[in-house]
Amino acid sequence: MAGFLDNFRWPEFECIDWGESRNTVASIVAGVLFFTGWWIIIDAAVVYPTNKDMNHAFHTCGVMSTIAFFMINAVSNGQVRGDGYSEGCLGRTGARIWLFIGFMLMFGSLIASMWILFGAYVVPKSDVYPGLAVFFQNALIFFSSLIYKFGRTEELWA
Repeated sequence: MAGFLDNFRWPEFECIDWGESRNTVASIVAGVLFFTGWWIIIDAAVVYPTNKDMNHAFHTCGVMSTIAFFMINAVSNGQVRGDGYSEGCLGRTGARIWLFIGFMLMFGSLIASMWILFGAYVVPKSDVYPGLAVFFQNALIFFSSLIYKFGRTEELWA
């Protein structure tokens, strides 16, 4: 799991050395996705300011996705593998439990955003943009979390 994108080959361009800039590219792509997700939900909140058009409780999914983003990326791949990490709360097992809880929060938020999209906007045949905004916010945060966690390599941190 930790080496998910380690063997990923970027297209070969003579002018760019992707090997040295893999962490930079993955961080920028993840940041742009994270920013775009929040930008979409802020736009929906501005366009639909009343609680009747867009329930303000629907923002909880995005907040939980953001918390899960930080939980998932707070644990390094070396800590999950147990490479020289035995201190802390429960050592390697604690890091794995923390990562598992983070992924559960992330998947739960993504599923809840789909529930909001279909339950509050598609089935009642109302304007679906607020529901799409909630869903795309959570989907973009989900993909940014995956790219930031597995798109970088720890060998380039030294």
